Amino acid sequence: MNIHRINPTKRWSDATVFNGIAHFVEVAESDTSADIKGQVAQIFDQAEQSLATVDSDRSRILSVTIYVTDFANFDALNEVWDEWFPDGSAPSRACVKAELANPQLLVEMAFVAAAGERFQS
Repeated sequence: MNIHRINPTKRWSDATVFNGIAHFVEVAESDTSADIKGQVAQIFDQAEQSLATVDSDRSRILSVTIYVTDFANFDALNEVWDEWFPDGSAPSRACVKAELANPQLLVEMAFVAAAGERFQS
Protein backbone atom coordinates (compact mmCIF):
# COMPACT_ATOMS: atom_id res chain seq x y z
CA MET A 1 0.00 0.00 0.00
CA ASN A 2 1.19 3.50 -0.85
CA ILE A 3 1.30 6.38 1.60
CA HIS A 4 0.17 9.58 -0.13
CA ARG A 5 1.60 12.73 1.44
CA ILE A 6 -0.09 15.95 0.35
CA ASN A 7 2.28 18.96 0.28
CA PRO A 8 4.92 17.41 2.52
CA THR A 9 7.46 19.61 4.26
CA LYS A 10 10.25 18.71 6.65
CA ARG A 11 7.93 19.12 9.66
CA TRP A 12 4.49 17.96 8.41
CA SER A 13 2.27 17.19 5.43
CA ASP A 14 -1.01 18.98 4.79
CA ALA A 15 -2.61 15.53 4.74
CA THR A 16 -1.55 11.90 4.67
CA VAL A 17 -3.57 9.12 3.13
CA PHE A 18 -3.06 5.40 3.66
CA ASN A 19 -5.36 2.61 2.53
CA GLY A 20 -8.06 5.12 1.55
CA ILE A 21 -8.10 6.92 4.91
CA ALA A 22 -7.00 10.57 5.07
CA HIS A 23 -5.61 12.32 8.14
CA PHE A 24 -5.21 16.09 8.45
CA VAL A 25 -5.21 18.80 11.11
CA GLU A 26 -6.67 22.29 10.94
CA VAL A 27 -6.33 25.47 13.01
CA ALA A 28 -7.64 28.95 12.23
CA GLU A 29 -5.18 30.43 9.75
CA SER A 30 -6.70 33.67 8.47
CA ASP A 31 -7.86 35.35 11.70
CA THR A 32 -6.54 34.06 15.01
CA SER A 33 -8.22 36.99 16.80
CA ALA A 34 -11.67 35.57 16.00
CA ASP A 35 -13.87 34.13 18.75
CA ILE A 36 -14.49 30.38 18.98
CA LYS A 37 -17.28 30.44 16.39
CA GLY A 38 -15.08 32.35 13.97
CA GLN A 39 -12.15 30.00 14.47
CA VAL A 40 -14.33 26.90 14.06
CA ALA A 41 -15.82 28.37 10.87
CA GLN A 42 -12.30 28.96 9.52
CA ILE A 43 -11.32 25.41 10.41
CA PHE A 44 -14.35 24.02 8.58
CA ASP A 45 -13.63 26.17 5.49
CA GLN A 46 -10.06 24.87 5.47
CA ALA A 47 -11.27 21.31 6.06
CA GLU A 48 -13.47 21.59 2.95
CA GLN A 49 -10.33 22.38 0.94
CA SER A 50 -8.37 19.53 2.52
CA LEU A 51 -11.22 17.12 1.87
CA ALA A 52 -11.42 18.20 -1.78
CA THR A 53 -7.68 17.54 -2.11
CA VAL A 54 -8.28 13.89 -1.22
CA ASP A 55 -11.47 13.62 -3.32
CA SER A 56 -13.74 13.61 -0.27
CA ASP A 57 -16.32 15.79 1.49
CA ARG A 58 -17.69 16.46 4.95
CA SER A 59 -20.17 13.57 4.75
CA ARG A 60 -17.18 11.17 4.57
CA ILE A 61 -15.48 12.32 7.79
CA LEU A 62 -15.03 9.33 10.08
CA SER A 63 -13.78 10.99 13.26
CA VAL A 64 -12.56 14.29 14.65
CA THR A 65 -10.43 14.97 17.71
CA ILE A 66 -11.10 18.47 18.97
CA TYR A 67 -8.60 20.28 21.16
CA VAL A 68 -10.07 23.32 22.96
CA THR A 69 -8.31 25.70 25.30
CA ASP A 70 -11.40 26.47 27.39
CA PHE A 71 -14.51 24.36 27.92
CA ALA A 72 -16.46 27.61 28.39
CA ASN A 73 -16.41 27.70 24.54
CA PHE A 74 -17.90 24.20 24.21
CA ASP A 75 -21.53 25.23 23.58
CA ALA A 76 -20.55 27.82 20.95
CA LEU A 77 -18.29 25.27 19.24
CA ASN A 78 -21.19 22.80 19.14
CA GLU A 79 -23.49 25.38 17.51
CA VAL A 80 -21.16 25.72 14.53
CA TRP A 81 -20.48 21.96 14.51
CA ASP A 82 -24.18 21.05 14.40
CA GLU A 83 -24.82 23.39 11.46
CA TRP A 84 -21.86 22.16 9.41
CA PHE A 85 -22.49 18.41 9.21
CA PRO A 86 -25.25 17.09 6.95
CA ASP A 87 -28.04 15.28 8.81
CA GLY A 88 -27.07 11.74 9.68
CA SER A 89 -23.36 12.16 8.92
CA ALA A 90 -21.86 13.36 12.20
CA PRO A 91 -18.59 11.50 12.83
CA SER A 92 -17.35 10.05 16.07
CA ARG A 93 -15.45 12.65 18.05
CA ALA A 94 -13.46 13.38 21.15
CA CYS A 95 -13.04 16.78 22.76
CA VAL A 96 -10.01 17.44 24.92
CA LYS A 97 -8.96 20.53 26.84
CA ALA A 98 -5.39 21.41 25.85
CA GLU A 99 -2.85 24.18 25.75
CA LEU A 100 -2.13 24.93 22.09
CA ALA A 101 1.24 26.03 20.70
CA ASN A 102 -0.12 29.45 19.67
CA PRO A 103 -1.92 31.13 22.59
CA GLN A 104 -4.25 32.98 20.16
CA LEU A 105 -5.70 29.68 18.97
CA LEU A 106 -8.84 28.55 20.78
CA VAL A 107 -9.31 25.25 18.97
CA GLU A 108 -7.50 22.70 16.82
CA MET A 109 -9.10 19.75 15.04
CA ALA A 110 -7.59 16.49 13.80
CA PHE A 111 -9.72 14.89 11.08
CA VAL A 112 -9.89 11.34 9.75
CA ALA A 113 -11.88 10.88 6.54
CA ALA A 114 -12.55 8.35 3.80
CA ALA A 115 -10.62 9.47 0.71
CA GLY A 116 -11.67 9.07 -2.91
CA GLU A 117 -10.88 6.21 -5.28
CA ARG A 118 -7.48 7.44 -6.46
CA PHE A 119 -6.21 7.18 -2.88
CA GLN A 120 -7.34 3.59 -2.30
CA SER A 121 -3.96 2.00 -3.00
